[in-house]
Amino acid sequence: MIKHLIYLLCLCTLVAACTTSPTGRRQLMLISPESAIVESKKAYLGTVAELDQQKKLVTDPKVVKRVQNVTGRLVTEAVAMYPNSADWEWSVAIIDDPETINAWCMAGGRMAIYTGIINKLDLSDDEMAQIMGHEISHALANHTAERMSRAMAINLGVVAAGVAADNHAVALTGAALAAKLALELPNSRTAESEADRIGTELATRAGYKPEAAASLWRKMGEQSGGAGGPEFLSTHPAPGNREKTLTGLVPEMKALNPSGKKAAVYPITIVQ
Repeated sequence: MIKHLIYLLCLCTLVAACTTSPTGRRQLMLISPESAIVESKKAYLGTVAELDQQKKLVTDPKVVKRVQNVTGRLVTEAVAMYPNSADWEWSVAIIDDPETINAWCMAGGRMAIYTGIINKLDLSDDEMAQIMGHEISHALANHTAERMSRAMAINLGVVAAGVAADNHAVALTGAALAAKLALELPNSRTAESEADRIGTELATRAGYKPEAAASLWRKMGEQSGGAGGPEFLSTHPAPGNREKTLTGLVPEMKALNPSGKKAAVYPITIVQ
């Protein structure tokens, strides 16, 4: 009887925790977006403090101004499209790491971009807007909470199996696994496609060329020939037709901002 109750509890939890993404896709949510924001803030502050100690935070006024302008325009459009994000603590850490091709945005609008992705890919402002727009979109679409929920779902199944078999070692392994996966699970390909579309729309509305999405991924593909490829690709699995799909979006995106008018710069914080 106890075993059946455990399985039923897990099943009911999974069924009750579904929600809908901005594109209408059903999402599994075992952790609320609000909780994901709280946990992300803790992780971000810890990461930034460590980077500050290592003197890895970029303070060059020219680089800071460029990132601030591009990202600030994206955030202006993000807040317009998703008004609840106006309460987020929008910020960017520019990390001095010339070898790392990466950028990310945690739940709650806390971002980072590495000098490696800017310089190795020789990013134009339009391409930088695509990178940061893509990352912001993961946060807007609650992909952080979704990824953490996937880890929790795995944990629920493993723990239930461990308890049902009176195997406490398996149950403990499941808990440890969930904690690890919450940090390391990549976004699903569906989530990536959502972030591509929303991110390209943000960039276009902010006044940046939608064609840059395709040129960005072309550059990314050229960098992927090394051992393991860029770190960005390890958590951003790219389907083979990504460049083609993004090119196909260009006419639709251009119609959103035919004149390419630049958005106002939102007062985001550059972490220094």
